[in-house]
Amino acid sequence: MSIPFLLAPMAELSHRALRELIEGFGGCDAYFSEMISAGALLSGGPFESWYIDGGPRSEKLVYQLLGADSRQIVKAGALLDRLECAGIDINLGCSAPMIRKTGAGVAWMASIDRAGELIARVRRAVRRRLSVKLRIGFQDDFEYLAGFCRRLEAEGTELIILHPRTAGEKFRRSARWDYVGELRRELGIPVAGNGDIASAADLCRRAAGPCDAVMAGRAAVRQPWLFAQARLLETQGREHPPCENFHINLAETGLNFLELLARHQPPEFHLSRARRFFSFFCDNLKWGNYLKTLLNRGENLAGIERIWRDYFAEHGEEALLTV
Repeated sequence: MSIPFLLAPMAELSHRALRELIEGFGGCDAYFSEMISAGALLSGGPFESWYIDGGPRSEKLVYQLLGADSRQIVKAGALLDRLECAGIDINLGCSAPMIRKTGAGVAWMASIDRAGELIARVRRAVRRRLSVKLRIGFQDDFEYLAGFCRRLEAEGTELIILHPRTAGEKFRRSARWDYVGELRRELGIPVAGNGDIASAADLCRRAAGPCDAVMAGRAAVRQPWLFAQARLLETQGREHPPCENFHINLAETGLNFLELLARHQPPEFHLSRARRFFSFFCDNLKWGNYLKTLLNRGENLAGIERIWRDYFAEHGEEALLTV
């Protein structure tokens, strides 16, 4: 039986437009939302309805909460628990300096007791599956990580998602996937791994190892067909399917994303979300870096669409990708 494939929570990326684009290619087993600020959600911020839009498959959606105030996280979790979704995830792993400085994200990993008390309170407030996404911690200390996760398990966490890097490590340091397997042996709950997935073959390779689920982020933006291609690879039992199996029209996929973005995101988000998406998706093109520069000059979605169409009018041979 195949293990689940998960879309990672990514700021400005894991919104409904991207989820619909991925679902159009065959989808994945669970979609994690963008990080939702507990405080902003409770205060009724003007854009919160967009962050909690559960489409297109609310039964697959996991809402990820971020915050530094345990009371706010508990209240926000209870609010989201009333919506149709697959679960609630608590972000204990974001290491962005601005997040960490507020006491949110990976800052929670500084204290096992404090994090354990938070999870215990959230567990009492929600009935959906409760998961936690985290890092190794502030130091490369597996024993601390294992003890931290055992406490989370004892307080009712049902799934741990490990991005196996420390709080201060960036993507240049390879993810320690052996920690995923070691942590799985330490716990009685499922453990998913996240990090350094660049292709469908990578996804399959990690899925064949000691983990209960595999999460992919940026690779799924670059290749929205990633999960579907990985399932095909699993079925065929080899890394390179026949060329006739997967044809991607890159030109149409980009236009489809822009249409979905206009339909499912507020105008205030259009430029930032479009630029973020194409900063990855353009990697599929020979002159992708040049195209990114042009797209970043677009002043609205109509301008971005025009630049995108003009590129393929000149480079029509790149419109169709075979994987």
